[in-house]
Amino acid sequence: MSVRIPLIPSQFGPGLTEIARMGKVTASSFRYASGIEALRMTTGRADVIVLPFLGQQVWRAVFDGRDISMGSMFEEPVATPDYLKTYGAFFIHCGVTAIGAPGLQDKHPLHGELPLARFETAVLVLDEATGTVVLEGSYRHRVAFSTNYTVSTTIKLGSEATALDFGITVQNNREAPMDLMYLGHANFKPVLNGELIYSAHYDPEHVAVRKSVPAHIMPPPGYAGFVDRLASDPALHHVLMADLPFEPEVVFSVTMESDADGLAHAMQVHPDGQGDFISYRTDTLPMAIRWICRTSDQQGLGLALPSTSGVEGYTAEKAAGRVTVVPPKGVWSAWMRTGSLDAADAATMRAQIERQMGRA
Repeated sequence: MSVRIPLIPSQFGPGLTEIARMGKVTASSFRYASGIEALRMTTGRADVIVLPFLGQQVWRAVFDGRDISMGSMFEEPVATPDYLKTYGAFFIHCGVTAIGAPGLQDKHPLHGELPLARFETAVLVLDEATGTVVLEGSYRHRVAFSTNYTVSTTIKLGSEATALDFGITVQNNREAPMDLMYLGHANFKPVLNGELIYSAHYDPEHVAVRKSVPAHIMPPPGYAGFVDRLASDPALHHVLMADLPFEPEVVFSVTMESDADGLAHAMQVHPDGQGDFISYRTDTLPMAIRWICRTSDQQGLGLALPSTSGVEGYTAEKAAGRVTVVPPKGVWSAWMRTGSLDAADAATMRAQIERQMGRA
């Protein structure tokens, strides 16, 4: 049996209120002091907080008692139209008309309109046969003479899972082609001496550090030299040692290789053998962006952010031929999975990646 529960903002009060229960799965609503609605989904192994009407962001993700979300200066989401004034979520949908930092010729906001989009629908789906809970959502974006699309998203959590499955579909509602850019911004907590393992060749051709500095970044002395060293030898960042100065951030473009199932994989392996991972389809998400930030008030690791393009802004990416074009009335969709691994599963995934890349 499958049960669908439409959600409305008035359901979300200041206290935690149970909406539905199915076996080990519980879904509860509450509202942050900022006024933003939140849905808490728990199982025997997971405790996940989603913002159903704010971009369908995943604000926090805890698996087997371990919070895998980035560390930030934001204890809770803030009601603001400014992306950087509420930046602390574990997962953010970015796009759709642009991603990345706007260049000098661009007028789009940082990472586009989708991160803080006000979703019009949110539906909770509990499926007894599969033991899963799914949050569905939709948002329509319309700008006269230029843009008319509908985005539909899904976030799926299994009753025994330590990972989330994300789906996104974009429907072009116009009788004209539509330029599309998308990035799945999954922000893990970087672990001291964690090791990065991923399905790419570890050389400057396939792991390219970004040398351009966006306007919102103020690099400290020595930053340029560190970036130059990474450009020559990207393997220098594969173990997150304490003396590596990821301040304020370092960004890479990574050319990932897909396995026989069409999936690319990236991991952070902890010193105790546990791991964090992301897997995604490369047919619709051909690029990967790596983002690392370790400062006194913000710690984030974007292992491999699945993307349609680089993050230099719409104009630069369009000129480079990396903007996806959705045909008139056409549809684009993508899928990714991200979460945590115990030591045994982490060892298995690592061995699979190493064999795939010929490093075993």
